Amino acid sequence: MHRARRITALFAAGGFTAALMSGPAVLAAPPSDPAPAPGYTWTNAEIVGGGFVPGLVYNETEPGLAYARTDIGGAYRWDEGLERWKPLMDFVGWDDWNLTGIEALASDPVDPDNLYVLAGTYTGTWASNAALFRSGDRGDTFDRVDLPFRAGGNENGRSMGERLMVDPDDNNNLYLGTRNDGLWLSTDAGRTWSRNDPFPRLGDAGIGISFIEFGLPTPGAPTEVYVGAADKAGGIFKSKDGGQSWQQLPGQPTGFYAHHGRLAPDGFFYVTYGDLPGPYEMHDGGVWRFDPSGMAWKDITPLRPNTGTEGGFGYAGLAVDASRPGTVMAATMGRWGPVDDIFRSVDGGENWTSITEKKVMDTSASPFLNWHGEPKLGWMIGALEIDPFNSDRVLFGTGATIFGTDNATDAEDGGSTTWSVRAQGLEETAVLDLASPTWGDAPLYSALGDIGTYRHDNLSEVPANGMDPNPIFGTSTSIEYAPLREGFLVRSGWGEKRGAYTLDGGDTWQPFPGEPVGITEPGHVSPSADGSAVVWSTSGMHAFRTTDLGNSWTQVQGLPNGLEVVADRADAALFFAFDPATGTAYASNDGGATFSATQTGLPSGSGVLEPVTDRAGNVWLSAAGGGLWRSTDAGISYQQVLSGVGSADQVAFGKAAKGASHMAVYLNGVVGGTRGIFRSDDAGASWLRINDDAHQWGWTGACLAADPDQYGRVFICTNGRGIQVGELTASPKPGKGKEDNKDKKDKPGKPAYSVHSNPED
Repeated sequence: MHRARRITALFAAGGFTAALMSGPAVLAAPPSDPAPAPGYTWTNAEIVGGGFVPGLVYNETEPGLAYARTDIGGAYRWDEGLERWKPLMDFVGWDDWNLTGIEALASDPVDPDNLYVLAGTYTGTWASNAALFRSGDRGDTFDRVDLPFRAGGNENGRSMGERLMVDPDDNNNLYLGTRNDGLWLSTDAGRTWSRNDPFPRLGDAGIGISFIEFGLPTPGAPTEVYVGAADKAGGIFKSKDGGQSWQQLPGQPTGFYAHHGRLAPDGFFYVTYGDLPGPYEMHDGGVWRFDPSGMAWKDITPLRPNTGTEGGFGYAGLAVDASRPGTVMAATMGRWGPVDDIFRSVDGGENWTSITEKKVMDTSASPFLNWHGEPKLGWMIGALEIDPFNSDRVLFGTGATIFGTDNATDAEDGGSTTWSVRAQGLEETAVLDLASPTWGDAPLYSALGDIGTYRHDNLSEVPANGMDPNPIFGTSTSIEYAPLREGFLVRSGWGEKRGAYTLDGGDTWQPFPGEPVGITEPGHVSPSADGSAVVWSTSGMHAFRTTDLGNSWTQVQGLPNGLEVVADRADAALFFAFDPATGTAYASNDGGATFSATQTGLPSGSGVLEPVTDRAGNVWLSAAGGGLWRSTDAGISYQQVLSGVGSADQVAFGKAAKGASHMAVYLNGVVGGTRGIFRSDDAGASWLRINDDAHQWGWTGACLAADPDQYGRVFICTNGRGIQVGELTASPKPGKGKEDNKDKKDKPGKPAYSVHSNPED
């Protein structure tokens, strides 16, 4: 097995046929600091997309410069030459995990080199405060400014915006909208901030300021700024004096939240509305147009919710064409049946054309998008942008990807528009389990949040068949293989059926004919080394076992409820479990039918078990703050690995170094006071940090895996940056299948602050 999973807040107690040992034995070894990082190359195993993209921003003055923000996976910059998105925030470390969700971003319309990113995933009291990242080189490097409030990049209303804008009259002036702390202004390019107390509304708690938008330039006068607060009594205000005073727009619609507001070159101010902040549901809403010269509002809603055959929904995504006055596009939100739509108008909203009615969808870049049959236009469409330099190019974000077109104007003549995936380089999946089998040609199998399980035959190519079918899962919670039975894997996840197996390496899958009585969640499935038995464990319940591929299940004996069970990788009779509540280890020597407690007094609180792939009876325990432990006697006793490991979150085993007697050990944890990903070629006696400060990916605590056939290759599970693949720089054909390894003035981004590596979602 080449994955590890944290076990927390579960229950345990039991007995093993060997003597119960009380108190941990310690393997003596001198502490050692980690050696410097060697040359490693880090790439993604390609899925393309896989998560919600709530914001897209084009720079207004430089063609081809665009950014995307994600709710848990950082910010990206578009590379026009490569036609790929470049991740900008992989430097965010474990302790700063809350800064991987991006609330808003702003690209400077005066100096396109300047980029500002408002980072903060959650506003709960348990989360850290937000930070503003300032860059003078388009996100290649950043300064960091810690802020006195929290942001909610992964909370309701996250596709509103943008909540951060640069003043086109003076790019030292920035406006920032918060969820609970009002409107803030900076006059020194984001270095310092003060609350704009004249602004009259906070907005509803937890949503706050929904958008900021600058008006059209007025010669000799400050540019007007519009700010929308999430207030159903009418939360849109305008300032003509740089925020010193504010006037509520008269006559504006009430009973809804203003989601987006855009000032168009035709002079009109367009607003999308919903009764809820989104993105999951809205039940009413519309699109309105405000005429600043006549101070009049007009309802220009393309498709009325709650009329005729239409159910409830609202409106979110909004775009105006900077080069074609009168062209505006708006997207529904919460229209789950039949599907969300985007409408286009070339006369200021007087008449609209449905994009869905005549669309061609090309999902070849992300085959997983076809899991429901005919590809849909999308859902949760809060990000919608027309390229300010190319009226034919439009991008929009969905709950799973970015779509784009290069022939948007064809819709004006009644023609169809072709939409293709434009998320290349953007990997936003939350990875929950990985397996790298000892057999077959595929180097990796994965279980992901929201979008099921996958087989990678080539790590640099998107799996051609998309999600594993029969059954299709939403969130998949485990995938495991049997080392001694080629082609045999099992998986679990949320769906009509919650467990499945394959006998041919994933070419075909079959759901388990039956499920254990009473289970309510998918939990974790683990096959014995030869596939003759499968143990299914879920939180809060006893584990079950099958020996007939799921036709029947029997209760496992001797284990407390809720413990995750893992199988030995070389002996089909051995299974292991650990109780983090009591620090008690358990083992089975009869194929998982019965368990007994083997050792007490191990570190409590959390624990992950990982058997060594190539030798029977060897299993390691990652005990987070309790360090790293291992057993070489079939789980009867565990000894601590005293090599400077201060915290062990996961461990995995890959091909041994040349001449080494033990498989390479990979650790996600803290060694010598430094947080990172480490490799040991001498069974934990010494460690080498293999990632660096530029490659940290926030919280990486869900799982870890390593390749048993290629030395140095390791797979990192992230929460929003997909599957990270680390390979020795000298490795041949990086990313392929299984193979043996052959022996301005102070501009933002300058050193006013240095992003650093610190020794969780």
